[in-house]
Amino acid sequence: VFLRPNFLFLLTAAGRSTKSPSVSTKQEIHNFTSLQSQTVMFQLFTFFLFSIRFSETLISCFNEDGQPVDWFIIYKLPLYKMEVKGSGVDYMYLDPSVVDFQRSKYTVNSSEGALGRTLAQLYSGYTSNTSAYLLYNDAPPELQYPSNYGHTKGALMFDHSQGFWITHSVPHFPPFPERNYSYPSSGKYYGQTLLCITLSYRQFPLISQQLAYLNPRVYNCSVPKQFHQDIAVVAQICDGEPPGIKNRRSLQKLESVRGQTFISFAKSHKYVEDIYAAWVAQALKTDLLVESWLHQAHGLPSNCSLPWHVMNINRVCLPGPQMFRNYEDHSKWGVSHAFHDQWTCLGDLNRDRGQAVRSGGLICSQNAIIYKGFRQAMASYKHC
Repeated sequence: VFLRPNFLFLLTAAGRSTKSPSVSTKQEIHNFTSLQSQTVMFQLFTFFLFSIRFSETLISCFNEDGQPVDWFIIYKLPLYKMEVKGSGVDYMYLDPSVVDFQRSKYTVNSSEGALGRTLAQLYSGYTSNTSAYLLYNDAPPELQYPSNYGHTKGALMFDHSQGFWITHSVPHFPPFPERNYSYPSSGKYYGQTLLCITLSYRQFPLISQQLAYLNPRVYNCSVPKQFHQDIAVVAQICDGEPPGIKNRRSLQKLESVRGQTFISFAKSHKYVEDIYAAWVAQALKTDLLVESWLHQAHGLPSNCSLPWHVMNINRVCLPGPQMFRNYEDHSKWGVSHAFHDQWTCLGDLNRDRGQAVRSGGLICSQNAIIYKGFRQAMASYKHC
């Protein structure tokens, strides 16, 4: 509280006399009252502005309660779990505040769950000139999907403060912004995984470089001109102009808004190798247990020919228990065989000969909560 000079004068005058105020004193009282009213109005206006600022929610991943969260993972359960039929839209949920995968009270086709709440920001703000977004999927909704694009699926949205990046395994998802949120019926049968990370704006130029290698099939996007200088690659991709790349593959360290490190592995179609065995396991220096969709006859067997081995998971068991075979699961993830390594990777590509010639990637982390959730989900695997 500041005592202004005219207020100090009044206090001094009041201490010397009890007579009625003079004309000059009355004027000072009037001036003070007027100034005091202006001060109160200014303070109220300032408080109002700050209230608006702090009530604004930054673009972020949202948890099941609609609160901003550093990251979350959804494991959508398959329709059939060891011959027992489910709904095809139930899912398990994990974020930094959860000790282990938990069965969500929502279904994946509900706009009230973490995924629906997060994408609601895009569906309500896709016409904004202050934010950018990109929707990509090698099997986009309502469109044909040529195989000359990367086998990669995701959604990202950001402004000059921060944003989110979702990577997932669900074909035909998410819908065009004009359609609002929904989950495709084609995505009910198999298990699927989705990872959402909240990142500061300075991380998105790094993500854009990875997207250049992933060569995504973008089916809807908006990148206003104010972002073109910082994130030119995303603008190029949005315009349908494939950006040039210097190498066959790219590894990039990313950091979430809360400081969690993620490692992005992105390979171009020119890197004709199994990303898990030839690159990721060797780079992380860990034996990997990998879950991926192995329906075709050209699925790759477990591989122990390199210093660090890769072995295929046969069955998954999530808390509940929710057990299902590899055949019912379309997700793509891997975990360190050794508990002390604690690596977990989620991504785009299957261990399949045909996918060695496709662009795609993985996002890996050394996070105890994520590792515990996925390592315990591994029910059995195939030794070399």
